Amino acid sequence: MATRTRLTDLPGEELTKLLDLMGASDTVELKVTVPEVQQRSTVTALGVDPLDAQIRQVFFFDTPELALSTAGVVVRARRVQGRSGDTVVKLRPVVPDDLPEDVRRSRTVGVEVDAMPGGYVCSASMKAKVDNAVIRETVAGRRPLRKLLTKEQRSFYAAHAPEGVELDGLSVLGPLFVLKVAFTPEDSKRKLVGEMWLYPDGTRLLELSTKCAPGEAFQVGLEARAYLERHGLDLEGEQQTKTRKALEFFAAELSAGRSDDGKE
Repeated sequence: MATRTRLTDLPGEELTKLLDLMGASDTVELKVTVPEVQQRSTVTALGVDPLDAQIRQVFFFDTPELALSTAGVVVRARRVQGRSGDTVVKLRPVVPDDLPEDVRRSRTVGVEVDAMPGGYVCSASMKAKVDNAVIRETVAGRRPLRKLLTKEQRSFYAAHAPEGVELDGLSVLGPLFVLKVAFTPEDSKRKLVGEMWLYPDGTRLLELSTKCAPGEAFQVGLEARAYLERHGLDLEGEQQTKTRKALEFFAAELSAGRSDDGKE
């Protein structure tokens, strides 16, 4: 993960690496997280209508020690209002050209570079649609986790998960409620996506993003930055990744629960 504020500030060698990753990826997603003190003003400035938001319920699966996350593996299920849910097994970071040919050619796999102020990462995500009710049964313990995933996803998981970390032994980390809205501001031609992640401790994380083809990433990035700064958004602040924040929150909750269980 790069550590400079702007991707255009990367030294030559690092910039070449990023360009190579983008060239071998399917898409690029440009992201920025909005500080809590700016969230309300940002929503107002961009003309976002909260009533357009779609409700999502997100669950992660890992060990209490986050063994999967440490190994660069993410397993997630998502229930979605008004349509079917989905599951994903994600691997990051990856070098696209190093992926097995059958994985890279799979229609269920997307390779994407996520870029935000301060860094970037390339990931490979294997996705599948699943009924919302099936996810609910699984997280309630009435179905084994392995049956929530497809055969292809289970194989992808087995190839990258740490030895001995079996799917059915993973803990449920969640749920998190997420509000997602896709919109095109009146003074912009580019569609943006806003996701408000609501954590159980009352904190909120607002992420704004836009996707583009790898070949237009830098141009889109410069335009998006100028647009957001023009509307008062501070892009120099600390960035947070919503998945990492969620995993750490629920892992700490599991740890506290186990400590309480051990008390006399």
